[in-house]
Amino acid sequence: MPGRRRKTPDHPSATGPGTQPSESLLPADFELADLYGAHGFDDGEDADDQSVLVPPVRLLPEAELAAQAAAVPLLALAVRLARWAAPTRPVDELGDLLPADQVAAARHLGLAPAEGNVPEDTVLEALRIWSLASDLELVVPAHDADGNRVAGPSQELAPVEAGDAEAVLELWLSAAEVVTELAAEIEPLDSEPDAGEQADEARAEELLSQYEEVQAEAAELLDEALQVLYEATAFAEPGQETVPLGVLAALLVVPDGEEPDEEMLGDITDVMVALDPMLSDLEEIGLLEYQPIDPELFEEAEEEAAADGAAAAALSPEAEDAEAARFGLVKLTPLGQYGIRQWLLDKGYDAPLIGEYATGDATALLQGIAEAVNVLPDQEIRIWLAGREPLGAARELLAAARGSDPVAPLRRLLAQLALGELGEVAEPAVREVLADRELGGAARAWLLAQGASDVPEPDRPMVLWTTVDTYAGQLLDLEGDRELERELIARMPVTDDPAAFFGELWRVEHTYTAQVLETIGELHPDKRVAKEARKAAFKARSRN
Repeated sequence: MPGRRRKTPDHPSATGPGTQPSESLLPADFELADLYGAHGFDDGEDADDQSVLVPPVRLLPEAELAAQAAAVPLLALAVRLARWAAPTRPVDELGDLLPADQVAAARHLGLAPAEGNVPEDTVLEALRIWSLASDLELVVPAHDADGNRVAGPSQELAPVEAGDAEAVLELWLSAAEVVTELAAEIEPLDSEPDAGEQADEARAEELLSQYEEVQAEAAELLDEALQVLYEATAFAEPGQETVPLGVLAALLVVPDGEEPDEEMLGDITDVMVALDPMLSDLEEIGLLEYQPIDPELFEEAEEEAAADGAAAAALSPEAEDAEAARFGLVKLTPLGQYGIRQWLLDKGYDAPLIGEYATGDATALLQGIAEAVNVLPDQEIRIWLAGREPLGAARELLAAARGSDPVAPLRRLLAQLALGELGEVAEPAVREVLADRELGGAARAWLLAQGASDVPEPDRPMVLWTTVDTYAGQLLDLEGDRELERELIARMPVTDDPAAFFGELWRVEHTYTAQVLETIGELHPDKRVAKEARKAAFKARSRN
């Protein structure tokens, strides 16, 4: 899932300095490359050298997550059955309960009445929960004094029953892994009629190979679906985290920038049908909330074209909510976010949390955001500002914005974004830096954007320095995205006399003067402007 830094609507380069963040987009509004990280690579760049970028998320506090995990019925039943096994229960060579205790276990769990016959499916459910308790090592095998096989509660059970948050979450995560692995399992392929011992052996090996291949494909599909769902949830507005199953399937099938054709609709339908039972299994462990596909939809779809029509209807923006829900709806729970993030971390991915850069002073905030490859600036800034005295925070931000180091221009853009969050209460602090060479130009622009009056005109050197600094910050933020850089440069206001303008600009003493001029010379659509910018860039380089 290779990708680059994700540009979100609230990013400084997307909104521009001094402006408010634009309205956030829904998951379905993102192109596949932005949502799933399916970016191309620059010429000569190896895919293995590209880092996978996972969007930052906000998790519930550990205590709340642990309380939700403990309340998951399947996990609670496994814990309850493990305690019931004390001190030990006899088991067979596979570690399963013996028939008499199978019925007793079903009654203990409330799956069957205290008296009367116990249906076979109820016994099987009790055995399934016993198996989960064994997989989680809540019960462990042993031998009694007579050498008989037994199993009883392990030491892992006590801290879970005591409500230790770390122990509960570790147990839930293990249970989620077990359930996810089982969810991707398929029914084994039937063997063919006898055709001789040698033929049977060869066919068995072939069937096993096919089974393992299909099994691996199912596990990979579920893994990809969960990662896409994780990213979709991270980008969603609060209350809009639910994703139609058809949209989730389309994100896995349709190439970036394309509309689904008839063949893709068939593939989307296949993916929806494949994911449907797997997602239902994951709901049981609390990983997600899932409304499955209405079985009548595919009972009615007697022909392949009808099934493709169902996929098209599931993706249609005109579909009514009630009708769209028949095609399946999935929503990642807070526990699901926690679990998938842990799996991503275990695989070596960087899966950041919102607020990681908001724990220190203003310098740590701005520098951290500026250097991060995967961050939501407005979220970090809002968390940092919460509880701080506004005017003091504004002064701290402005002080942190100073400097001539490589990321200083981006720090200044981020400081403007933060000042925009504060609003007019920051005005006294901004006016204090009007004479500052590095901050004065941007301070004037910010005050004018706030509707302030009597803002003094900057002198020409300040105008030119601020021009270079602002474009340097925006180019740093875009991190080599040539399409966005081209859009930025095309909007650059240049006078009717570009030779005179760039004749002044190349003399500006700024770390990025030459780089800014070179980018203008390379990307500006007006050939005359581009030529003068290149000449100015050469002079700036020669001066150094």
